[in-house]
Amino acid sequence: MNDRFLRALAREPVDRTPVWIMRQAGRYLPEYRATRARAGSFVTLCKTPELACEVTLQPLARYPLDAAILFSDILTIPDAMGLGLSVEEGVGPRLAKPVRTRADIEKLGVPDPETDLRYVMDAVRLIRRELHDKAPLIGFAGSPWTLACYMIEGEGSSSFARAKALALDDAATMHKLLDVVARSVAAYLAAQASAGVQALMVFDTWGGLLAPDMFGEFSLRYLAQIAQSLQIHNVAKSIPLILFSKGANAHLEVLADTGCAALGLDWTIALGDARTRVGHRVALQGNLDPAVLHASPDAIRREAKRALDSFGPHPGHVFNLGHGITPDVKPESLGVLIEAVQDLSRRA
Repeated sequence: MNDRFLRALAREPVDRTPVWIMRQAGRYLPEYRATRARAGSFVTLCKTPELACEVTLQPLARYPLDAAILFSDILTIPDAMGLGLSVEEGVGPRLAKPVRTRADIEKLGVPDPETDLRYVMDAVRLIRRELHDKAPLIGFAGSPWTLACYMIEGEGSSSFARAKALALDDAATMHKLLDVVARSVAAYLAAQASAGVQALMVFDTWGGLLAPDMFGEFSLRYLAQIAQSLQIHNVAKSIPLILFSKGANAHLEVLADTGCAALGLDWTIALGDARTRVGHRVALQGNLDPAVLHASPDAIRREAKRALDSFGPHPGHVFNLGHGITPDVKPESLGVLIEAVQDLSRRA
């Protein structure tokens, strides 16, 4: 198996920097759009293991990537809790039954991954079989704070003010919600590990919206709880965990202390600066601005070199974007980036 990605997460030497791309199975690919049209809806695509497998493998058929990532959505857990997920084209995700009161939250339970989320586990098992060890498979979940934001708001938001207000007005109720979500995320990730994923990632997409004290109380605390829970699971304890808290660069040191194997980085911090701050405790994943993929091939190569040079000739770097690839990127531009990363890091 191509294990560059796993060796880089373990901070072991590799022949070149491994590369995969967040949202690499997505709308920028015409083959993905065709499969999604066949599925009829995004939710059906996620909940049909054969289709989820198909789109997971599509980018690996097109590009020489070093990892596959399970095709799913972070809102599978709220959906399994009975909140009713739908995704409208051009609008985004919506939850039919947002939670706004303590009574709403007290009704929530931890979903059973092998029953309530069986379609995800079946997809993992099918993808592992179809990959034939071509590359490792990454499983993932949303962070408790990020999921709570959607569960309270019921949809996307630029500020998630309603979630912040609950945290400020009734911290005990917010902690009750975050605790049940954290236990659900830990169980879900452990089940993915048992089903066959070879790395795990938690997307704390909205952690960066929090002021420093609130970040520690309402995001970091639960990321650490999940990491600690996975460390005592008989299968997950041997699988590397990546934490990606977008916009939370002020907290890299404490994130590195959670027990994770790697930190994901957005493009607002230089890789070299991040490496100086966390030392050898964790590997780093990232962190090219996705907008670079709209630039010329020469600019894409230049920015790839800038990122590689910033990290330097050290073990423990996985090349990625600083957030997901956008739907309007030309597939050829991603090909330029991947080729540049592989060529430049191999020569270095």
